[in-house]
Amino acid sequence: MKPIYLDYAATTPLDKKVIDSMTPFLEQEGGFGNPSSLHSFGQRAMAAIDGARIMLAKTIAANHREIIFTSGATEANNLIIRGILKSFFKNKKNSSADKQNCSITPRIIVSEIEHPSVLETVKILEKEGAIEAVYLPVDRFGVVDTAALERSLNDRTILVSVMWVNNETGAVQPIEKISKIIELFKKNEGKNYGGNYPLFHTDAVQAFNCFDLNVIKSGVDLMTLSSHKVYGPKGAGASYIKNGVEILIEPIITGGDQEYGLRSGTENVPAIVGFASAAHIAHNTYKTEFERLKKMSERFFKKIKKEFPEVEINGSDSGRSPHIINLYFPGHENLGLVMDMAGIAASSGSACSQRYEKPSHVLRAMSLDASRIKNSIRFSFGRFTEAKDIDDAIGRIIMSLNK
Repeated sequence: MKPIYLDYAATTPLDKKVIDSMTPFLEQEGGFGNPSSLHSFGQRAMAAIDGARIMLAKTIAANHREIIFTSGATEANNLIIRGILKSFFKNKKNSSADKQNCSITPRIIVSEIEHPSVLETVKILEKEGAIEAVYLPVDRFGVVDTAALERSLNDRTILVSVMWVNNETGAVQPIEKISKIIELFKKNEGKNYGGNYPLFHTDAVQAFNCFDLNVIKSGVDLMTLSSHKVYGPKGAGASYIKNGVEILIEPIITGGDQEYGLRSGTENVPAIVGFASAAHIAHNTYKTEFERLKKMSERFFKKIKKEFPEVEINGSDSGRSPHIINLYFPGHENLGLVMDMAGIAASSGSACSQRYEKPSHVLRAMSLDASRIKNSIRFSFGRFTEAKDIDDAIGRIIMSLNK
């Protein structure tokens, strides 16, 4: 029985065009050199990184100097959160005008449904006493309460982090609205610390394939991207850091001052090249992919609902990215195992939490009870999902759950 892959939100397979773009930088005759080296081998590798930086920047309407390559989204999120906090304390310590305020605890605001690399990082910093953390609630559809954000902003707030698309439910967050709320606060009340804070960060890892991530339109200061969610290789990610904001971030990995001094370490040239190639393809196809996946998702749910009328979507049917659908199957537990035995790859939550069988913090934040969470599973579709895959998967799901 051929396995059916419906877990694109966890990771995506490499696109053939991406593999082709990477190959020259894996071979001895190609650009395998260390980008920091001054000889021709190294300079060819550096030229490839420069080209990749420009290509990736164009996909989000950014300047190439605003792109910092990392080993992945987890590192990118940590660089932004820890780097901003580190810079804040450093600047407070060195500023004679603010000596009396050195004891003030900065505030970081995040949503309750963030990826663990954001949520757990903030919780650790909170536990260490480095910050005051505010966790924004979401409604029953998994959308952030913007009124709660307005109430939470104060003159100690240095960062707001809200993801663009949730990785478990596909819920799309009101990024532009949040940007405007923060800008209005800055204009009216954010006079402290030179008017630099609060900064707005969005983890856009799940949004790239279906949405326009134009940083000018969205108004974000910082953005996180990941290669392996857009049909690129694992081991590459990026932080978009708006021009002027880089002075408010200290590196968390130090050494050779690569990546404009914000991320030391020899760059993973093949992965970076592949990432940029994958991002370019995703950006050029996101509109058609959105419509195709929307039809795919509707087809999937309609056929499931016909066989199991009690099945419900966790979250909103209309306000979600079409590549993710989280379903509640009343009376059915261990759905991840059931699907695996049926030859279907799907997930019961964030890929990062699967091995530890943690109940979904996202579904909990949506006020769903323990029983419903236990009886829910996420399916996610992608570029190589075909109608036949959907139909075959439905047939296997019906057979497995009706046993």
